[in-house]
Amino acid sequence: MVKIIATFFFILFVSFNCYSQNSYVFVGSYNSDKNKEGIYVFQLDTLTGNLKKITTVKNILNPSYLTVSPNGKYVFACTETRTPNAGSVSSFEFKPKNKMLTFINSQKSGGENPVYLSVHKNGKWLVNANYTQGSVSVYPITAAGKINPIVQNFSYSEGSINKERQERSHVHSAVFSPNYDFIFLPDLGADKIRSYRFDSAKEQPLSENQYPFTQATLGSGPRHFTFHPDGKFAYCVEEISGTISVYAYGNGKLDPIQRINTHTDALKEGFSSGDIHISPDGRFLYASNRGEENNIAIFSIESNGTLKTVGYQSTFGKTPRIFTIDSTGKFLIAANQTSGNVVVFKRNLVTGLLKKSGTEINVENASCVQIKHYRN
Repeated sequence: MVKIIATFFFILFVSFNCYSQNSYVFVGSYNSDKNKEGIYVFQLDTLTGNLKKITTVKNILNPSYLTVSPNGKYVFACTETRTPNAGSVSSFEFKPKNKMLTFINSQKSGGENPVYLSVHKNGKWLVNANYTQGSVSVYPITAAGKINPIVQNFSYSEGSINKERQERSHVHSAVFSPNYDFIFLPDLGADKIRSYRFDSAKEQPLSENQYPFTQATLGSGPRHFTFHPDGKFAYCVEEISGTISVYAYGNGKLDPIQRINTHTDALKEGFSSGDIHISPDGRFLYASNRGEENNIAIFSIESNGTLKTVGYQSTFGKTPRIFTIDSTGKFLIAANQTSGNVVVFKRNLVTGLLKKSGTEINVENASCVQIKHYRN
């Protein structure tokens, strides 16, 4: 019996150790110079929270947003962001065994300043949101990770009431519905969440939705968007007003049910909400506040989908543009753009609260962070 128990714990230790060494963190940045490192890859120790740099990529300009393919083989990046008369999306192959990230190809973004990418669950489609010119582009992806030319591109022009920030459309993200049969496009400039049907079997997958947009509160500036794991609720963080709008969701339709502040009561102006994610168990929602507060707002999610404020956690840096939660729900990692540091937090699975963990990594102008776990 003693030998059996010892063997069990040995196997458990080996399994945890292997898992801890097969978790990778991808960080994008505004490098402003192709000769500087643009994408960084770290190995995450899931026992300690430490990050160890394993490789970087140069010869690309401003890879500001990254996403990883469902199978983990490919990393896609918004490139040439914040670059006048430019804009592209790029593909890279990642090989965890030899710890290499290798460039595959690029395509034009179909609009200036690409800021967000989503990959269909079948790995065959890439959707890009362009901020400055307010447009969305759709690309086929080959089995080898190559991005083919744009097959659809829709652009928008109308703005909203804030003449400084909303002079025209600014599409800030592109998010698939839980069943991948719709795509949602928060438009900061127009105060709308646009939507299309998505049929992955068609050569041009986007088609008109019965509900082409959901009207957000005027002057709110919809930015990033996420769905609850149960598929019944959706949440949109609004940059300009520092709020989250909660929606009941069904078959391409969003119905508003709550609106709540992301910032503390002490902040009266200068809101700049950033990113939004839900824990894998669906119990907690997190949203980043930039500007004056530089924190992560923590909310519990009630059974009816509404939010209740739990607390706030400093990101120990300035401008947490993007953060991510790993698939186990154990870690939250924040990329602080202005201060140029990436900070790992361990999540309390019961309370939802965060605690700084492991080593802090310096990445100049860090703008995006993604986590992917790989099997041996």
